Amino acid sequence: MAGVLERSYIEICGFERESVLRFRQITLNLGVGLHSGGVKYADSAGGFSYEDSGKLLSVTSNRFIHWSTSGDTVQFVEQSLDTNLLNNAVRLRIPNCLLLPGGVCIQETLNNVIILMVTSQSVHRLVLPHPSRMYRSDLVTELQMQSIFTDIGKLNLNEPAHSYVLPFVQGTQASAPSTSAAWISHEGEALFALASPSGGITVVTLPAHDQDGTVSILELKQSSMMQRLAGWMPTAIRGDQSISDLAISLAVHQLEDDTFIFALCQDHKLRMWSFKLQMCLLVTDMLEYLPVGRGEVKASPAQAHKLRLFFSSSTGLCLAIYLAVPKSSQFSVLQLVATENNRYSLDHISTLFSTQETLVDFVLTATDIWAVWLDNDNQTVVKYISFEHNTAGMWNQVFVQPSPEEEVHVGEDQDPREMYLEVLFSPLRFTASAIIKALQIYKRGTERYSDLSWEELKKEVTVTVENELQGSVTEYEFCQEDYRLLQVEFWSKFYACCLQYQDVLSTPLALHVSPATAMVCILKKGFVSFLLPCFAIDHLYLSSDEYLFSEEETPIVEDSDLSRDILQLVQCLRMVNESLPEDMAYEMDKALEDLQSPEKVSEKVLEGLMSSDTMNVIQDITNKLQDIYNPIVAINTLLRELDLETDAETDTRPTGQSLRVRISLSQLYGSSVAASLICQAVCQTAMTRTLICRDLLILQQLYLRIGDLFAPGGPQLLQLQQDLIPRCSNLLCTYHLLKQMSLMLSSSVPLDILNADLQHLSVLELSDSTAPPSSRSVLNPQTVVELFYQNVARKAIISQIFSQQDVEGKQTMLHWPQLISGVLTLLCQSLYPPDVQYARHDSPA
Repeated sequence: MAGVLERSYIEICGFERESVLRFRQITLNLGVGLHSGGVKYADSAGGFSYEDSGKLLSVTSNRFIHWSTSGDTVQFVEQSLDTNLLNNAVRLRIPNCLLLPGGVCIQETLNNVIILMVTSQSVHRLVLPHPSRMYRSDLVTELQMQSIFTDIGKLNLNEPAHSYVLPFVQGTQASAPSTSAAWISHEGEALFALASPSGGITVVTLPAHDQDGTVSILELKQSSMMQRLAGWMPTAIRGDQSISDLAISLAVHQLEDDTFIFALCQDHKLRMWSFKLQMCLLVTDMLEYLPVGRGEVKASPAQAHKLRLFFSSSTGLCLAIYLAVPKSSQFSVLQLVATENNRYSLDHISTLFSTQETLVDFVLTATDIWAVWLDNDNQTVVKYISFEHNTAGMWNQVFVQPSPEEEVHVGEDQDPREMYLEVLFSPLRFTASAIIKALQIYKRGTERYSDLSWEELKKEVTVTVENELQGSVTEYEFCQEDYRLLQVEFWSKFYACCLQYQDVLSTPLALHVSPATAMVCILKKGFVSFLLPCFAIDHLYLSSDEYLFSEEETPIVEDSDLSRDILQLVQCLRMVNESLPEDMAYEMDKALEDLQSPEKVSEKVLEGLMSSDTMNVIQDITNKLQDIYNPIVAINTLLRELDLETDAETDTRPTGQSLRVRISLSQLYGSSVAASLICQAVCQTAMTRTLICRDLLILQQLYLRIGDLFAPGGPQLLQLQQDLIPRCSNLLCTYHLLKQMSLMLSSSVPLDILNADLQHLSVLELSDSTAPPSSRSVLNPQTVVELFYQNVARKAIISQIFSQQDVEGKQTMLHWPQLISGVLTLLCQSLYPPDVQYARHDSPA
């Protein structure tokens, strides 16, 4: 599999096969009452990556924290891709105090990780130990580490150092802040900027956590004026507070001796305040960046505009403003420019127009804007775009994980119970939380299942559905077909319930982009998903028609004519895929399961397509095939790109690396989270490649059937028959096998029944002491691929990637897109069966 990457990404869900994540429950009761006005805030989420998370030799390598809020509850999870973290999840409830959207901020100092929170009636500061202080040396050899949340229960959160009830919020909706921003000053103070519903910004300052002091409250008023040598500030920033000044999005940026507070307001204006001077230094009407329709927009107050900042030493401070305007929503990227005497202006860098889905969140980086939307069908849409080098204005694709199938296909010769259980409990589809929620609803009770293992949960589901079925049976005798239909009815009912909850848990709340590793995560209500770079061939096959038909070249090849042929060929593959009925796709898949000849089955499928082609799709495909100048070379190129076989020698011998480097490399991507993520990526790749090979095999059969595209008996026809079709058939079997290995869950074997003579075979031993605890956990059964990755392949893969790099001379940076693509490629090559031979006849091999 060539390592040719495209500009697109693919989403891989990061949930593991375990029962509900065990959160430590903490309740902080401040003694405040409910809001009389019934104030409500939307659920929200966010993420924090450690500054050194991109450094190999750091205790915080590949380590991050994510959180989500709902009502008066916030839950935090600390995760690492390298090491399993203990006590890493905590759920904090503050009764009657509702978390503001974006009301959580995390910052790190040399000694601490500080969490700042804003609720409708209070502000909070949690001071936790920094991982580098919990583990004084970067030379950490443990297979698991304590999370920073381990000792959070020892904090007295009611102390003034941690919590403060806002005196100006008197339990009414009119006085609750609408949005907020928070930061830690250079002196260690915790500051909270709160936007009042009546306009204006209130800043609450808590003294440094290790110093005595009093809380101070400062109100930034728009009537504040600053006299300059040239006269007073412009009239645009004079006047009394009004509802139009209500901030709907706040952001802060710290300078050496000052902090700028940026407020995007209901009157569509961006205001920049100096906290040190308590002055509004800049007002910009964002409607000036709209190409048309300014008058219509100005008449109605802004509701959904969003503001984001990004700072780097090379670019300075950049701002991205999303203007939620009917029919013409856009992102404007601006750069803050300073002149003399505290004068500032904004330079326009780029305006990017977006589709009209509902924006959930976006992130500004040094080069790109990443955004997540919900479309009209409530489906997740994720895209990104370069805001400097994109003259066409085309957003790059992210192929999101589709929802599980709405219906489960049950063949006449298959047991409905087994088929539904296979879909419900196989990787990639359902979280344990969704199944448990459905189970509780289905049983109409209040039973709690948080302590069930994966296998126990499976048994509980089976018993529940079967009992429901038996309870509905009123007749003593059933024919086999009637009972089978009854099984399908009850299992489909439970499956529909699981689908409903899985959709809820899959609702996106935010994006997180790690500045250190460039890792992109989608934070959802029930889990976190990760974005991986998409290989070029998968990109072409998965692209929507809008993108595919606008492509002019592909990184697979440099030759423009061949590139055009490949694009035409992939378009034909897509047409085959779209024309293939579900029953024929099932027939093809079943033939692979039964080890039948893919070539024979593909001939039969093509005959079925041609005989039922009422829409002339086959004729359309045939016409398009005639536009391919050199089909043999194009097919051969695709097969080469699909081929997993490699001649590269795997050199994992030590290269004189220090003990510190060797230990860090031995832990890289070794956590259960990373193992699940990487192996789900293998599964997703195998599933996509299986479809590509299947459609390509059918397409080649069509070439043979047409006949007149090649000279009879000529070398091209012979190459197609004797070389390309057998190679494609073999690759189809290989990817199907790889997919099955990725989906097949292993069963733990009790040690007391293992033959003692076989325990020295560490490759087969599930209790291998070098494997992370997750591989031995009864609660989290692993697939065959996960076992292979954790126990056999991971260290060899990491050694191969870093064998040619000088990790001693400089601090090696862990760049996620590059590293994860290399790991995925090498793992697939390690799993490649060298001589897969399937039957070349109708009888099973």
